Amino acid sequence: MKRRTLLQSLTTLAVLPLISACSREQVIGEVSSPIVPLNKPHEAWRELVSPRAYQVLFEEETERPSTSALNYEDREGTFICAACYLPLFESAYKYESGTGWPSFTQPMAGHIATKRDFKMIVPRTEYHCMRCSGHQGHVFNDGPPPRGERWCNNGIALQFVPKEEQLPELRG
Repeated sequence: MKRRTLLQSLTTLAVLPLISACSREQVIGEVSSPIVPLNKPHEAWRELVSPRAYQVLFEEETERPSTSALNYEDREGTFICAACYLPLFESAYKYESGTGWPSFTQPMAGHIATKRDFKMIVPRTEYHCMRCSGHQGHVFNDGPPPRGERWCNNGIALQFVPKEEQLPELRG
């Protein structure tokens, strides 16, 4: 083995724990009764959501920008996970980011988990539903004050429930 190959291998081994630490899941916010994650295999969700929603939620695809009707949703209500119906965002925190995806300034405490995503080479913070692990989108630090966060969500990964309607029972 050449010395250069050995040094490159050692460098890679030294960096692996750092990457692993960056990709650990982190729950956002605290709640009085923690959300119990479902142990349902992702394939079982295929029967409950559309094929495209399945790709986004459980294969971590991204929908094309400006394709979701939720971009224009401005009524009072709650945005819930399209797979398990866990409430994720209140409409009071939705805003027009100009990105083509529904965007929020903050999620419901304890209903979202994050992890590092290296799919675009540059590390990003991916977030998903705490209950079913369905991929929702990415959070960026270019949102409006006071928090400065933009929770950029795939519209197909959400459903909207107007304030005057009762939230559906959790499924899963």
